[in-house]
Amino acid sequence: MTATLSGRDAEKSPPTGRSIGLEDEGELLRRYADTRCPELRDELVNRFMPLARSLAMRYRRRSESLDDLIQVASLGLIKAIDGYDPGRGRPFTAYAVPTVLGELRRHFRDHVWNIRLPRGLQELTMSVDEATNSLTEELGRVPSAAEIGERLEISTEDVLEALEASHARRTMSLDAPRVAEEDAVPTVETIGSAEGGYERVEADLTAERAGLDDREWEVLRLRFVDELTQREIGRRLGVSQMQISRISRAALWKLLNAVRGGEPHPAAAPASARRAKRS
Repeated sequence: MTATLSGRDAEKSPPTGRSIGLEDEGELLRRYADTRCPELRDELVNRFMPLARSLAMRYRRRSESLDDLIQVASLGLIKAIDGYDPGRGRPFTAYAVPTVLGELRRHFRDHVWNIRLPRGLQELTMSVDEATNSLTEELGRVPSAAEIGERLEISTEDVLEALEASHARRTMSLDAPRVAEEDAVPTVETIGSAEGGYERVEADLTAERAGLDDREWEVLRLRFVDELTQREIGRRLGVSQMQISRISRAALWKLLNAVRGGEPHPAAAPASARRAKRS
């Protein structure tokens, strides 16, 4: 007794009558679009795998391993096979190539690049990298920015921007040496930091040149450190508010003169100093 297939099994099984290995790719694509048979898809993947591998090879000089790139390209190939519609009359390769390349670019954008770039700049950077690799193979040397721009039909300025962005998106560990030498120090040890002590020394020297007396320093400390009002300072020191105002203006004028290294603008001096200068 011959076993019969259920409706679903019959739908998934490849039609009999001709071996899969003897059919051309176009016929296989049409049959797969009609049946969605897993065996047909496996055969299509095997046949178009060289195409996916060649597209992955475009990025073989990057940080990702070739095996990982081929896996990503294979995923893009499967998406292309599943999404291809033979009824549109478009060649499969014309549909598969941008699909696989798009998958590779998304992989680099989402999982490899350490710094996210604007989408337009990302696409430009990828195109420049691809053109650089292909021109290097053709010319036997690294192409110039003008040659890359001519290949992509873009300006040299756009090429240079893409190359700069390509370098900027790759980060380097601070523990890595700056140069490839055995005794090279890590990069982190060559990074300077702001030294606040210099500003303090300069401030102290300026204060010494200002020549403020003890009462002037006391008034400034109470005004700007303790944040007391002139009336409160006057009560604490036993003088009037007007005297505190004159002492404060005189002290600030001395400091301004020391900072500027010379005579300040006459309007910055207290009234008594201005009168003495006029006389």
